[in-house]
Amino acid sequence: MADNQLKLIALDEQDLEIVSSHLQDAVVRVGDLAYVPSQKRFAAILNRFNWEKATTAAANENERRRTALRFDRVLGAQIRSLRPSASDRVLSLLAVRFEASEHPSGYVTLTFSGDASIRLHVECIEAELTDLGPAWRARSKPQHPGAEPGADS
Repeated sequence: MADNQLKLIALDEQDLEIVSSHLQDAVVRVGDLAYVPSQKRFAAILNRFNWEKATTAAANENERRRTALRFDRVLGAQIRSLRPSASDRVLSLLAVRFEASEHPSGYVTLTFSGDASIRLHVECIEAELTDLGPAWRARSKPQHPGAEPGADS
């Protein structure tokens, strides 16, 4: 069976929503987040939950994948409730959202559990998500209140 690795490019808000849906519940160490002002780049290495397989797989076949996320054309970065020195702290990514300012620039916000966030000031949306290697079995499937089958959304 082929190992279907994702490689997605986001150039607008709708693309970024798709990237966000694939990254929901990804876990990342603070030490695996980096903003490089001289390259106008923000990058992260995350362990994403494989939602596309979870919809069709048996409960014991849930998996995670090592994934790279990169934003280019980043003018600045602000952090909230994060200390870069706490490099071993593990965060769970809830969503990636875009807020337009003066088109095409705006702010991309990565929202994590525990009220932590990273806000990137971008010239425009230019992002890439790339799976880096094979998948491994996840210990559990992330749960969201009210999201069980048959629950109202």
